Amino acid sequence: MSKVLENLVREALKAAQDAGELPVFEVKDFGFERPADSSHGDWSSTVALRSAKLAHCAPRKVADAIVAHLADNGMLERVEVAGPGFVNFYLKAASSNDVFRVVREQGQEYGRTDEGKGLSVQVEFISANPVGPMHIGHGRWAALGDSLCNVMEHAGYAVQREYYINDHGSQMDVFGRSVDKRYLQLFELVDKGATLDEAYGRLLADRQAFVEDEEDERPDTHPLTNDFLASLGENSYGGDYIIDLALEFAREDGERFVSLPDDDRVAEFRERGYQRMMESIARTCHEARCDFDVWFSERSLYVPDEQGVDPVHRAFDQLDRMGHLYRTDDGALWFRSTTFGDDKDRVLVKSNGEYTYFASDVAYHWNKFQRVEHVIDIWGADHHGYIKRVDAACEALGYPGKFEVLLGQLVNLLRNGEAVRMSKRKGTMVTFDELLHEVGADATRYTLVSKSSNQMIDFDIELVKLQDNTNPVYYVQYAHARICSILRKAAGVTIEEAQGVGMDAIAQKAIGDAIDLGLLTDPTELALSRKLSEFPGLVAGCARDRAPFRLTHFAEDIAGAFHSFYTQCQVLPSEGRPVPAELSHARLAVCDAVRIVLSLTLALIGVSAPEHM
Repeated sequence: MSKVLENLVREALKAAQDAGELPVFEVKDFGFERPADSSHGDWSSTVALRSAKLAHCAPRKVADAIVAHLADNGMLERVEVAGPGFVNFYLKAASSNDVFRVVREQGQEYGRTDEGKGLSVQVEFISANPVGPMHIGHGRWAALGDSLCNVMEHAGYAVQREYYINDHGSQMDVFGRSVDKRYLQLFELVDKGATLDEAYGRLLADRQAFVEDEEDERPDTHPLTNDFLASLGENSYGGDYIIDLALEFAREDGERFVSLPDDDRVAEFRERGYQRMMESIARTCHEARCDFDVWFSERSLYVPDEQGVDPVHRAFDQLDRMGHLYRTDDGALWFRSTTFGDDKDRVLVKSNGEYTYFASDVAYHWNKFQRVEHVIDIWGADHHGYIKRVDAACEALGYPGKFEVLLGQLVNLLRNGEAVRMSKRKGTMVTFDELLHEVGADATRYTLVSKSSNQMIDFDIELVKLQDNTNPVYYVQYAHARICSILRKAAGVTIEEAQGVGMDAIAQKAIGDAIDLGLLTDPTELALSRKLSEFPGLVAGCARDRAPFRLTHFAEDIAGAFHSFYTQCQVLPSEGRPVPAELSHARLAVCDAVRIVLSLTLALIGVSAPEHM
């Protein structure tokens, strides 16, 4: 509609200029938007305010000239000039309600825009060590990142989803040693007469006693965990999942690893454990409806190519050729990041020859730009100080302004208002997988994407599980299911019959082809038409501003507007409450359009739209 109105204004402006009422000037942006207050029109243009200087006259005079030359158009009720020069357009009911027809015709393609103009964008939104299960922080990045990708794709970007596997560095050896120690403990207990399952049970019970002994007042209740920590100290992973992995390998291979040299055994468990953890992480991501296009291994950055040079040194060579590297007297290699606004230069290789994390990041981001035009990373807020050095590296490599970071705040996990206690030292936490199975993917994703990434989220497990209108995701899903029920009733079909042919076919059977949208004049009907017409602009804005959380607000607004409409407007005839067939069909079209937009909105944030509840 805004494009139609823009063409009308463009023609009116030219007519005013041809008549000599305004000087000749060119307008690039006609400034069409939806007024927040519907009393100011269905659409408003700031073209007069934007072009007053070009016209060398007051904005209101420009606006009056444009309105005077507007061609007659059957979709307009009236046009008014307001305030300093706003041009407000009021549509006739049929024109305003045409959005119901458009939505039903376009279906899941409704709101698709060319905001991104095909720009290839890579979004990296989980970067974790494969040494343990995902936690709720990872879950927030999964929900946020995947929803952002969905929105950007709908807005015309070519999106690539990427998981960065932090599988290079000392933490992998710590992981291998942790599994190794638990494996050896299992067979120490077996050698003392326990079965493998009994040994496993004793390790779990011992660790539970350690967790409960918060002040270490009863060390005699957890000797096996004490032995584990005495061997590995703080350089260990202590969760139950480590014992689970040890049992898995013990069942698969028995004692055959016990006699191996320590380094060989640790290497075996490190690599096999790594594969099992990645399989587990991939399953959890899939359960969260978050599947990646690329799983990028940090290790691969240190693998030489056919010329014997690995990607890290390729990146170093590139920076060196451009004069951005230097060595200090102690032999350390530095990146001259202050050239690009960083507060100090950054070391890539320490004087002892050890590579820094930043070395991997330089090579990794250079790799990204070989594949896409723009890069978005989603990091935790505690990484704020790291942004400038990576941005400096991207600029030095030849990609200024093409790297951005979204920072995400933490999630406070609650149960009935009380914080869920977690301890890194004790290795206790609620995993993302456990949360998904208790709460469900729908409620989990909706809640985790419901706020801006720079806001903390209070995730109360019990509140999120509630199935009543106090729970936003239930409220929105119920609106969709209610509409499906109305359409099924109008079509005279059962739930099972509807599942066989799909809701689009049911809606068509219920509504038919001849629909007079001009009959829809109730304020609640007009409010819905106005709200649905906002969706394309909303999608473009969510993509542009990297703000998919706005979709949850929109979904709740739509659900609320529908409930008001259904309370106010009789859709189907009932005993004592007749409805003319033409009006009933028009209102069913309203229901169907709302169903489609609710389903699409939920799909963009990875939440299902149930047809019955």
